[in-house]
Order: sequence, then structure tokens, then C-alpha cells
Amino acid sequence: MSAAFGGCATLERLPAVTYAEARQIDILDIPDARFYVSDTNRIYDVATKAYQRINRTRPAQTRHFLALSGGGDDGAFGAGLLVGWSARGNRPEFDMVTGVSTGALSAPFAYLGRAYDQNLTQLYTETSAADIFNRRPLLIAAVASDSLVDNAPLRTMIEHYVDATMVQKIAEEYAKGRLLFVLTTNLDQSRPVIWNIGAIAASNNPKARDLIVDVLLASASIPAVFPPVMLDVTVDGQKRQEMHVDGGTVAQVFFYPPSFSIRRAAARFGVDEQSLRSRKRVAYVIRNGRFFRQDESVQLRTIAIAKEALSTMTMSSGINDTYRMYTLARRDGVDFNLASIGEDFTEPYKGPFDPGYMQALFAYGYEKGRAGYSWRKVPPGYTN
Repeated sequence: MSAAFGGCATLERLPAVTYAEARQIDILDIPDARFYVSDTNRIYDVATKAYQRINRTRPAQTRHFLALSGGGDDGAFGAGLLVGWSARGNRPEFDMVTGVSTGALSAPFAYLGRAYDQNLTQLYTETSAADIFNRRPLLIAAVASDSLVDNAPLRTMIEHYVDATMVQKIAEEYAKGRLLFVLTTNLDQSRPVIWNIGAIAASNNPKARDLIVDVLLASASIPAVFPPVMLDVTVDGQKRQEMHVDGGTVAQVFFYPPSFSIRRAAARFGVDEQSLRSRKRVAYVIRNGRFFRQDESVQLRTIAIAKEALSTMTMSSGINDTYRMYTLARRDGVDFNLASIGEDFTEPYKGPFDPGYMQALFAYGYEKGRAGYSWRKVPPGYTN
């Protein structure tokens, strides 16, 4: 008990940054490193620069977007689907990839394409709970810690895969106009933050790789279960800290904020309505999870009730996000495609990051992708 309470001093932190002050912060002197969903002008500015770059290398081609959702160890589904899609031979190069939580971890591999399929396979078939977290004694976790477990192993794993070569390749693709976005939640401000990973990689800042690792780790850090990621910043010369956690706290999956419109962006680019309609845009949403929960007799116990309630809330959030994205796609003339774990996957869940479960789910996704996935054109329960 003495040791536990004695550790409380380590939980002190620097003052937080208010939303009003956030605009005064430079992230490694990278102007486009990140933005809030309300930063409409900055979002259009990032889109304009990307359009100018991509138009020089691949003008007037079909644009492909990929959104990878959260879902913890269910991320094996999306990884398997992508690798199987590669095996089929018709997986496109995505012009924009977005990721949340486990989707953030797989997003860089999906962004860099088939050359990184082996790494993506390893990430979801050779990983166990010990590679993700170390358990803490329950008493210490409850009264003298910022989380139930220590996710130092996950940071080590991210650092292993996100090496200097990967950062350089991300920078090269960003220079071509391709975009890679990751979502975190600034818990101090209760606001989502979209990180422009390509801009960070292309900055050539010596701390760019460390920042990318921090962002990926934060996006996958479930509050209270995993420790938050504390980012050191300065405001008017004063040292401050931001607390970032799982992007899934706000959204399970995303494309771009509703304030951004492809039609309005096209007008800024000088593209007329007829030309815009002739340019095909295809969006793929991979839901690393189910849109249903099997019936279960929930025990009359606090933890059991809380667990199932949280599971239901997360599933419902994923459905709501899917409807939001579908609405945006229809508004902007984007072909909508949705994938999720189906009822035909029956491998029993044995616990967090169980290798057998993840390998079976990866194989399930792989076979679906290799056979040619039957993408859903509308969200679950939607009828025209």
C-alpha cells in the first residue's frame, strides 16, 4: 500500500493547453502537421496543396479512398482483407488513407501498398497480448497509476515497424499528393485531432519519427486501459502538455469532416461541375468489427454490465459513423463501399489479442479479399 500510494507523485503533469491557445502551438514547426475538424480553412488548404501535387503526377484519374476503423484485435480482419485483396491483384493505390485506433496502426501499411503486406501480416498474425501490454497489479492500477496496464510493449512494436525507411517512403508518397490521416482525441479539450502523417514525415525534422510513433500510440490508447500519450508543447514560451488518447473515443472511423465538401473544393481548384461529375471517386470503409452482437445472458455483476454496455456503445458508435460517412459520400458524389466481419465468422473469442483468434480472423479476411469481397453499398439497416 505504501509503495502504491508513494507512486502517485509520478502522475503530476504540466498545465494543459486550452482550445483558444492551441492555435498558438507549432508542432515541430510543421504548419500542416495537424488540424481540428473545425479548422475548415486549413482543411481546404491541405486539400488544395494535395490536389496540386497529385494533378502533376496523376491528373484526371479515378481517386480511391480507404478508411480503417478501430476494433482492437479485430483489426486482423481489415489486415487480412487488404492482403487478400492484393493477392487477387486488383487492389488500388489509395489516394487517401485514414485510420483510427487499430486502424491507425495498419493505416501506414495500407498507404504504402503491397510492398508492406508482409509487415501487415506479421503485425496481426504474430502478435500476442504480451506484445501489446504488461499487466499492472490491480491496486496500483486503481489508485496510483494512469491506466490498468502498461503499453510500453506496444510502443516498442510501433517503433520497430515505423523505422526511418518507412517514414521516408511516406514522405515520398505525400510529395505525390497522397494523404495519410490518423485521428486522436485531445482529452483536455474533448476534441478530435486529425494528424497529417505525410506532412510530418516530409518535414525532415529529426523528431518527426518520434512524433509519428506518439500519434499512432495515442490513437490506439483506450482511456483508462492504456496510458494516455502526453505531448510536450510550449505556449508563449511556457511549457505545457496535451493529453491524447484513442481516436475511437470520438469516432470509430472517418473520411474527412462534414465541413469539407469535394464540390466546394473543386470550385476552388477551378474544376467545373461537368468535369467533377466525370471524375470517379471510390471510397472503401473497413469496419474492424461486427454490426451486430450475439445474444448473451449478461451476469448481474457490475463489471459484466459495464463491459457489455461499453461493447454496445462502441458498436452503435461504429454504425452511426458509417451513416455519417455514407451521407457525406452521397453528398459529394463518392461511390460508397463497406466491409465488416460477418455472421459466418464463428471463431470463439478467448481474450484480448489471442493469437489463435487473430490468425483465424486474418485468414477469414484474407479469403474474403482474395475471392473478391462483396462490398455493401449502404450502411446496415438502410433502405432507399
